[in-house]
Amino acid sequence: MPIRLVRRAVRAACGYVAGVSKQQIRRLIDDRVTDDGLMETGVKGVHLFRVTEPVRCTPAVYEPTVVAIVSGTKEAIVDGTSHLYDSSRYLCCSISMPVEAGTPMASPENPLLGVQIALDPRAMTELSIEIENAAGAIREPRGGPMPQGFALASWDDAFTDALLRLLQLSDNPTDTAVLGDARLREVYYAVLKGDAAATAKRSFGVGNEIARVIAHVSSHLNEVITIDDMAARVGMSRAVLHRKFKQATTMSPIQFVKCIRLNNAAMRMAAGATVNEAAMEVGYTSPSQFSREFKRMYGQSPKQWSRTQRPLPAGLI
Repeated sequence: MPIRLVRRAVRAACGYVAGVSKQQIRRLIDDRVTDDGLMETGVKGVHLFRVTEPVRCTPAVYEPTVVAIVSGTKEAIVDGTSHLYDSSRYLCCSISMPVEAGTPMASPENPLLGVQIALDPRAMTELSIEIENAAGAIREPRGGPMPQGFALASWDDAFTDALLRLLQLSDNPTDTAVLGDARLREVYYAVLKGDAAATAKRSFGVGNEIARVIAHVSSHLNEVITIDDMAARVGMSRAVLHRKFKQATTMSPIQFVKCIRLNNAAMRMAAGATVNEAAMEVGYTSPSQFSREFKRMYGQSPKQWSRTQRPLPAGLI
């Protein structure tokens, strides 16, 4: 048999196996998550989810996370640009990112089903450095331009198999306790070897200064944050910080700080906080300034917005 036919047959067989594995993942989630919302798997940071009602995009903050959809479509708007993803591509967000997220097409007949996996910075950094030491540079992603902290990656065989092996553990609490961390590391490894590799490397590998600045900003929202402070934290000039920040997030440092504060405030109000409480928790000392900037970004006052918005299920991003 000619070599090209052998290769074609091998590719077809691999595609069939991957398709079967993805169907197994979908059945597993469909069987275990019967109500809307998130369900814990027993592995830290790994949740299954179901959504059966459409939710238009609302302010949210993506933390370092992988979101893999097995049924339906999810939407994320980053700096005004809409990104749709479904079972053909998974989302990898490697830094804290202010976005608008929604489930525009979810319904009882076509529920949104998927897996949400938190990316542990320490584990991802150690693994990223190990891969670079062993194999050299991580390849650049395919496709059009996207923020460097955000990628939509193809479901390759390695990712599909690693995810299935991880989720199968939840059938047995002992297996989950003993093997959970190792199986999660396999998923991390598949992410770092797949289409999201370059995005993850920038945040978790050597030279991750912008990711470190963003992590500091995200954990100190109620404090005064200046460009000089951010630049000094990573030993950069203001100009270099501005350029690298735009590359990573599409936003300037000041835009990013304002956006992540307002998105966090919106999430707090959606969870029941008053306007003043939400404003103070994210660093605004002037309620009138907060109201002006919120209305400028979302087109409504905070009170108007909180009365009209329906958020995603708690914990889902």
